[in-house]
Amino acid sequence: MNFNHEELMLMMLYNSGTRLGLIHELRLMQCYLMPDETALRELSESVIAKLKLMTDEQFAEVEFPLD
Repeated sequence: MNFNHEELMLMMLYNSGTRLGLIHELRLMQCYLMPDETALRELSESVIAKLKLMTDEQFAEVEFPLD
């Protein structure tokens, strides 16, 4: 699965250590978004959709940026 830099940064911020945990944390975060925060909502939806298509093994191989 190919994630862009913004998606990887969002994943890094909310990563709980597991793929399902990350999906859960992103869903929780979405509950606090204001109606005008559409870009962040769309970004998080994109990440969630990609995470749902992955296996836990594939998620474990994702490399997060160091910057």
